[in-house]
Amino acid sequence: MNHNLPVYTTFKASMSRAFVKEDDSGEPPIIAPRAALTAGTTNYVTPQGLTMLQEELSALELERTQIEANHQNEADRSRHLTIINARLGALSERLASARVIEPRTQPSDQVRFGASVTLRTCSGEKAGTERQFTIVGVDEASVAKGRISFVSPLARSVQGARVGQILHLRIGQLEEVVEVMAITYA
Repeated sequence: MNHNLPVYTTFKASMSRAFVKEDDSGEPPIIAPRAALTAGTTNYVTPQGLTMLQEELSALELERTQIEANHQNEADRSRHLTIINARLGALSERLASARVIEPRTQPSDQVRFGASVTLRTCSGEKAGTERQFTIVGVDEASVAKGRISFVSPLARSVQGARVGQILHLRIGQLEEVVEVMAITYA
């Protein structure tokens, strides 16, 4: 037994994990990573995406201020501050690397960053089915909202395409023949 350690710490170390509060575990908190952006890839964002990131920064800073003011549970406070500060650091890096692309400055006849694209399936049982999506920054992507990241396989497959062009998409194990029906920029 190490006699230099406080009695509480020695006792705690010998206690069953069933009787130790989760916050007392001493394990570092798990911090979810931001959306994937490989090293060397420019962090393109739309103006709306930049606004979204700035609003997220403001919300995290407010949350940090509120946590710092709460001194009721120091262990919980410290853990939350660690998480918030890590998230703020990652977000600050993302904001610092952001390169805003105004979609309306893109060539209107080609699929580029910021384009809303309509594809119609030409083959298979889904022939005639149309789908639309907008190509955005990695932090803006939301499949549920029809926004896909510019680094996604689908976005990469349609980059540079023009209206009327037939594309052979291979995404994962699936291969699909599609026609570009429309390209718009808002």
